[in-house]
Amino acid sequence: MVEFVGRERELALLHDHLDAVRAETGKSRPGRCLVMRGRRRVGKSRLVEEFVRSAGAPVLYYTAGGVRLEQELEQFRKDAFLSGAPEWELLAKTPLSSWDGAFHLLGQVLPDDRASIVVIDEVPYLAQGDPGFEGTLQRAWDRYFEQKPVLLILIGSDLSVMEALTGYGRPFYQRGREMKLGPLAPGEVGRMLGLPPAETFDAWLVTGGLPLICAEWGSGEGLWDFLGRALTDPTSPLLVSAERSLAAEFPKQAIAKDVLGVIGSGERTFANISRASGGLAAATATRSLDLLVTKRVVAAELPLSTRPSKDRRYRIADPYLRFWTRFLEPGLPLLERGRSDVVLRRIREGWTSWRGRAVEPVIREALSRLLPDDLFPDVVEVGSFWTRTNDVEIDIIGADREPIAKRLFFSGSIKWLEDRPFDNHDLVELARAQGAVPGGGDLPMIAVSRAGVTTGGLAAAYGPEDLISAWAPTE
Repeated sequence: MVEFVGRERELALLHDHLDAVRAETGKSRPGRCLVMRGRRRVGKSRLVEEFVRSAGAPVLYYTAGGVRLEQELEQFRKDAFLSGAPEWELLAKTPLSSWDGAFHLLGQVLPDDRASIVVIDEVPYLAQGDPGFEGTLQRAWDRYFEQKPVLLILIGSDLSVMEALTGYGRPFYQRGREMKLGPLAPGEVGRMLGLPPAETFDAWLVTGGLPLICAEWGSGEGLWDFLGRALTDPTSPLLVSAERSLAAEFPKQAIAKDVLGVIGSGERTFANISRASGGLAAATATRSLDLLVTKRVVAAELPLSTRPSKDRRYRIADPYLRFWTRFLEPGLPLLERGRSDVVLRRIREGWTSWRGRAVEPVIREALSRLLPDDLFPDVVEVGSFWTRTNDVEIDIIGADREPIAKRLFFSGSIKWLEDRPFDNHDLVELARAQGAVPGGGDLPMIAVSRAGVTTGGLAAAYGPEDLISAWAPTE
């Protein structure tokens, strides 16, 4: 098994929930439910497995498989048996015919005098396969589980389904505490891999912070050494993780996957995406994009200014998936023929251009974590601006709200090159461009540069070391 790394804060939070259940044991409603959601491959199941291993409590860990009801129930019974805990012995020996009956029996065998843990993984399979499952779960919680000292953990990768599970008007509304698990943050990746800040961002863009891919990256290993090694291994998580995630999330939506590939290749506007997808009808393109956005695979963004805009742009939200669709998916036939050298060469040739665009969202996220500060005390949102014709693009805009701000506080430019600092030419370009921003005009200017700054006239400048501090560990 791959060594478990990071997630100290999340592990501590899970233990806090269990401690709260223990503290309430003997009271009328000691049970607690945690609804954990996060995209596939971010390590939700592994985190919970690590937690229950050290929990010191009887555990029933069940993973749904998206199969027929009788098969799901049989797996539930088998998982009770495989847990080895005597508390679940009756459940393991009893044939089950419905979730209502299964949860009723589980409620009877849950200990009264000590905390226990029940995990239901891949909840969306159950919710989508049985329209009545949410109601059944709600009744079981109200009648049985909440009255026992149990920590019920519901896990799911389909973000839209998991968000709806606890949404207003749904049976399980206000019954579970939500916990969103994202990929490892850039700071965690840097500490895990032993890399300096600039190289940490490169590693994060390639791995997306997915723990399984990060675990394959050697401590202190450079980007090109890692890629050269990973591309020769057909079982490498770098190569297979995206395929498996997409197959699970979009099993029947071939057009949506084609649209995703077009966005990954660099198209960002609705018209260009439709055209590059083979001339899709507007309704078809809209449905595909709506599905991708709903599942949080694609982000739809608007320019940030003081004026409303409909000039929406799309990008792949997950940096690893963005890297995979741009470089790895087109190279799979070559990799199958053992020509990893050709794929690696193509990545090298397109890396600087691709990285320059791919790094922008994480830089804006870093700034949004660092701000407000003494210099910009009123900045709440950090976005970007562009015009419909793309003749003006500004990488960074600081504002009091989004997408329609009352006031803008700065504009900024990102230059993410190894050997070219932000210079006076870049400053002049930024000053000229900000005049086209509604609410802009003569704004203070900032620069973000991988290689430093060689000009004056800036309100602030940020480098890799400044940005990575946005994810510094908190005491």
